[in-house]
Amino acid sequence: MASRSNQKQSSKRGNRAVSTSPAGEGADLRVLVIHGPNLNMLGEREPEIYGRTTLSEINDRLRELADELSLELETFQSNSEGEIVDRIQQARAKIDVLLINPAAYTHTSIAIRDAVAALAVPVIEVHLSNVYRREPFRHNSTLADIAHGRIMGFGAESYMLALRAAAAISVPSRSVN
Repeated sequence: MASRSNQKQSSKRGNRAVSTSPAGEGADLRVLVIHGPNLNMLGEREPEIYGRTTLSEINDRLRELADELSLELETFQSNSEGEIVDRIQQARAKIDVLLINPAAYTHTSIAIRDAVAALAVPVIEVHLSNVYRREPFRHNSTLADIAHGRIMGFGAESYMLALRAAAAISVPSRSVN
């Protein structure tokens, strides 16, 4: 097991969590994960649909996997469409991949779509449930045609699959120094 000084360090700041590599470790792929509205209620809200895993547990698992894959990871959750748009805009030229679960905004937000389209990085849309096995209004995604891919229906594991996909699709674009 690596000594603490060689392990990646994580810190929490407000509604976001950052996992970074200490100097000398080569985590050169930067991934931002955005969780949309009501995902802060995971584990409590409709567990028969979304499961009992909390958002904090998902973020912890994402950080562990990011460490295994040597990725730099930041997570962000907001119930506010404007805050999500602001965070996406702030990420321009600072991330290599965006994983986003826009939740209810999936079906309605042109503002989030426009912000995502301006990123110029691969985007993976994530959903805990299979939206096609749910109400018809959930079948429409404003991001589907601009996303690199969509992963859904595997519960909390959807995020882990998306993070692995992010690492896989981004390998050719990693710069070698």
